[in-house]
Amino acid sequence: MKDYITDIPGIKVGHAHNKDGMTGCTIILAEEGAVAGVDVRGSAPGTRETDLLNPINMIEKVNAILLSGGSAFGLAAADGAMSALEEANIGFDVGVTKVPIIPTAVLFDLGVGDPTIRPNFKMGYHAVKAASSNEKRLGKVGVGMGCTVGKLLGQKHATPSGLGSSSLKLNNDIYIGAIVGLNAFGDIYNHKGDIIAGCQDDEGRFINTYQAMKKKKIKGFGKNTTIGVIATNAKLSKAEATKIAQVAHNGYAKHINPVHTMLDGDTIFAMSTGHKNIDINLLATAASDVMGRAIVKAIQAVNLG
Repeated sequence: MKDYITDIPGIKVGHAHNKDGMTGCTIILAEEGAVAGVDVRGSAPGTRETDLLNPINMIEKVNAILLSGGSAFGLAAADGAMSALEEANIGFDVGVTKVPIIPTAVLFDLGVGDPTIRPNFKMGYHAVKAASSNEKRLGKVGVGMGCTVGKLLGQKHATPSGLGSSSLKLNNDIYIGAIVGLNAFGDIYNHKGDIIAGCQDDEGRFINTYQAMKKKKIKGFGKNTTIGVIATNAKLSKAEATKIAQVAHNGYAKHINPVHTMLDGDTIFAMSTGHKNIDINLLATAASDVMGRAIVKAIQAVNLG
């Protein structure tokens, strides 16, 4: 195992980014289709095609999930991803063509690099073309390029972050993986409960955002959002995939504080590519665990350079 979401059978990942803009996008591709769900907990989301994931709606499978920087401008990258998949004859068959189904979520990174450079049609297209089951890069790549955390006092006091991913093998050859663009307003905690990234004072010491909020004026309005995907080869209905996405937010809550604020658009998608049966409670608990691991790895990858 690579300890990456591409350990899940049927999942490929592709990145595209711009170093001047310090922004990019990441595609999680399921060429054979994946049953999917979503749960949005933050109050400042930027999304596309999330309503169709409601279990009462018609579409049963998605072809990919796109995670993008650029705030709402970054939603344009989905157009390029759609074009690349249409060229490959992948999508929902409507007779005259196939319409690729690509739910998308964005995070805010406009204040890190050149704000006039955002993920666009070209980036989305190239992310699909680059998608591979061998992808395993972390940190400053794809949607992780402009990620930072701990923005109570503004960008100058934040800590660099990036893209994280992890995977676990459960019983009966069932795998579950996570990938996340970690761009939180809050601080990041490791498995021991120690702050490993977040808002810093002038001497570079972590100040504990929650405690500081009681005394400091917030400067990080709208410049945040953590977006991620859970993927598994377990068999899931749309309702079950939605539940997995919901419980995976516990991974956010264990490792990000504050989380799900009015300043974040925190979103998690869940994808099922397989037909293996497993207890949904075990799978949901593992989803929280593997998402937490991915969050910690996002910080470790940046610190290791």
